[in-house]
Amino acid sequence: MSRRLVVIGGSDAGISAGLRARELDPSAEVTVVVADAYPNFSICGIPYYVSGEVRPWQALAHRTHADLEAAGLTLRVGTRATGIDVAGQRIAVTGPDRSEELLAYDELVVGTGARPVVPEIDGVGPDALGPADGVHLLHTIGDMHALMAGLTTRPVRDAIIVGAGYIGVEMAEALVARGITTTVAQRPAEVLATVDAELGALVRAEMAAHGVEVLTGTGVTALARTDDGRIAATAAGNRLERTFDLVLFVAGVRPDVQLLLDAGASTGAGGAVVVDDTMATGLPHVWAAGDCVTTHHRLMGSTYLPLGTTAHKQGRVAGANAAGGHARFAGSVGTQVVKVFDLVAARTGLLEHEAAAAGFRPVTTLTIADDHKAYYPGARPITIRVTGDAGTGRLLGAQLVGRLGSEVARRADVFATALFHAMTVEGVADLDLAYTPPLGSPWDAVQVAAQAWSREHRSPGLTAPSPAPAR
Repeated sequence: MSRRLVVIGGSDAGISAGLRARELDPSAEVTVVVADAYPNFSICGIPYYVSGEVRPWQALAHRTHADLEAAGLTLRVGTRATGIDVAGQRIAVTGPDRSEELLAYDELVVGTGARPVVPEIDGVGPDALGPADGVHLLHTIGDMHALMAGLTTRPVRDAIIVGAGYIGVEMAEALVARGITTTVAQRPAEVLATVDAELGALVRAEMAAHGVEVLTGTGVTALARTDDGRIAATAAGNRLERTFDLVLFVAGVRPDVQLLLDAGASTGAGGAVVVDDTMATGLPHVWAAGDCVTTHHRLMGSTYLPLGTTAHKQGRVAGANAAGGHARFAGSVGTQVVKVFDLVAARTGLLEHEAAAAGFRPVTTLTIADDHKAYYPGARPITIRVTGDAGTGRLLGAQLVGRLGSEVARRADVFATALFHAMTVEGVADLDLAYTPPLGSPWDAVQVAAQAWSREHRSPGLTAPSPAPAR
């Protein structure tokens, strides 16, 4: 009899699981339960559709519905999983016509992802202001369509974005591209909490240079509809008391775990479901992957790190093991990158305070190095913060900010590779990297930064780092 695999979730982790299972077991019957009508779409691409850079919206699909079916997946769109019967190996679902059904499985993969954080703000909620009033979340393709309707069915002169993480800063650029006067407000003291404040300030300056008003240390506390149809936004301490045509909340996510919790799974970091490196949940025949589960970080252990790249990898592992394989998730080092107007910011590994919490003795050096030889026209500086362990010299993390086109992401990937293999900072300086004057230098910017760290923090007689963990 063919193996019956059911996947809950049609985003990165779920689709990756289903496809990998079919690769390893072409006879498997793989059913993917998708709560909305948009399986395998790139949520990360939404800002570029809003800006007008990507058209049509269907181009955001990693694979079309037909592609997925041709790969052997049976898609149940508009269908929501409501319960897991672990002992009976079946799930309860509600279809688009609200009919209820039980689906039997031999193996189950759960990839329910995450839910957007909705700040506790007066005037926001199920019975208060919503998309029809110009107040939007942005987490799904459905949210994108609602936002686009709000931007195109009535004049939008100005907008406020609540949240200055990756999506917040990307959406600021998108709204500016549409000619909308844009304000960004967030509680933390600097934009992009994923990098140190010194580098976040560079991003904030770039946003300001393109006309974005950035209000840091500003928590929006209330929204209210005005008589002229605008939205009044208020922040604590009267830092903000103005009206806008549109409000967009992009204040982070929380793991969507209720389905697995009700089935008996355990939670860990960030409230996510605990899985091992095979993506097993501890419930028999139930695997989970993506933004609803914990992530093994190679430097800090179990954490919550919702990233699309991680979800794809975890889903592939879960699908392989659900198909009878023996795959293991090798772990993450938290590599991330974002484009903000003409600037690119990236980080990988740990920030200094994260490294200290993980038990290291972190020290950090800031270096500014050109992206290629200065005598070749167009050389631009890259600001790099390197963090290493004071005792062993082990590389712990790197952050980079530079102009678009200066290969910031590629250089972050060099640091990420070194982190993955537990290299020392001095070892990064020894790497054999590509060089030609229009593209680099004999000592690449990453090596200049590594050498600067060594000069400042390395001294003779330090012990060698521990070897990379066996995987």
